[in-house]
Amino acid sequence: MKPSAETSTEATIAQFDRYVIGNYRRYPVCLVRGEGSWIWDAEGNRYLDLFPGWGCNLLGHCPPRVVEAVRDQVGRLIHVPNTWYMEPQGQLAQALSERSFGGQCFFCNSGAEANEAAIKLARAFGHERGRTKIVTMQGGFHGRTYAALTATAQPKYHEGFEPMVPGFEYVPFNDIPAVAEVLDDRTAAILVEPIQGEGGVHIPSPDYLIELRRLCDRRGVLLMLDEVQTGMARTGRWFGYQHRGAIPDILTCAKALAGGIAMGVMIASPTVASVLKPGMHASTFGGNPIACRAALATIETIEEEGLLERGTAIGERFRSHFEGLRHELGGLIREVRILGTMIGIDLTIDASGIVAECLKRRLLINATHGHVIRLLPALTVTDEQIDEGCSILADVLRRASA
Repeated sequence: MKPSAETSTEATIAQFDRYVIGNYRRYPVCLVRGEGSWIWDAEGNRYLDLFPGWGCNLLGHCPPRVVEAVRDQVGRLIHVPNTWYMEPQGQLAQALSERSFGGQCFFCNSGAEANEAAIKLARAFGHERGRTKIVTMQGGFHGRTYAALTATAQPKYHEGFEPMVPGFEYVPFNDIPAVAEVLDDRTAAILVEPIQGEGGVHIPSPDYLIELRRLCDRRGVLLMLDEVQTGMARTGRWFGYQHRGAIPDILTCAKALAGGIAMGVMIASPTVASVLKPGMHASTFGGNPIACRAALATIETIEEEGLLERGTAIGERFRSHFEGLRHELGGLIREVRILGTMIGIDLTIDASGIVAECLKRRLLINATHGHVIRLLPALTVTDEQIDEGCSILADVLRRASA
């Protein structure tokens, strides 16, 4: 059955109401086509998207190299099981290893799956020594599957799903003494985001990851970095940890990894990775040739178009807009937090109304943690689009403060 170009937003919403489980709060818009940072609805209205794909569309909608790679691969081979070798998967593993810390890769389909794999690997690595406890940070977010959900130290996500997976302990983010206090002979690993994304775009102190690395080395604990949101040039480096040089034992990445195609990866140092033997963990669709080709095209685009450097410039352009606005609006904006194209505007009011008003003006943004405007613009967004989006958002915020 082919999608109909004639289907209205109203008809699609009615279809969803009847046939799709209502576990998402959806905006009353049916999106049908995208190009770069523009996206169109079923009625032909155009929107400026500064939160494309919840951070998955790092290169914007339908980036040309990714589209062509996927088209080519679909005509060659769509899927084969991981009991066979696939050239694109090997090429991607090498590309990611060389751009990170020389680790080995396990491929899956999402950030939650990558974090589940990391948790299993950490426990398998420490199992013979009785090390099974995982320490995570309050306000963090690691996914919706059970172990990843348990690792997410936000009680609101646990409600109604108890009992959670045993063996996790939570401490405040950006607090080294708190971590040191809970580490013991049962601790297998620390799992932390270099920047808390869903938690409100919280950027830790410059020495935080370095001190965590030192603490892990002293206590014989693995350092696991959840770079599901910060990875793949989002912060102006290939991975967020590279700003400070605190090399992890295990790293997870997803979202932007394949330019919008579903994909996740766990990268582990060879010593730690060697613990996983055949039969211990798997992913049916993980590392499929379509996703691998898309990811390789994403890497090629980032390098050929100088998007690592562009990410830093984008962040600074947004900063110039929002810092000026913060001073202008007095107490409305508590703080502006930016690293590359991870952008958080911490408000003193609820942010959901701001998102709704921007939608009316055909600007797509996000609110997280109740009061934080979160932007994850594409690395291909133009200066003109940045200025237009900031102008709309500034007007909405001025009206809210009036």
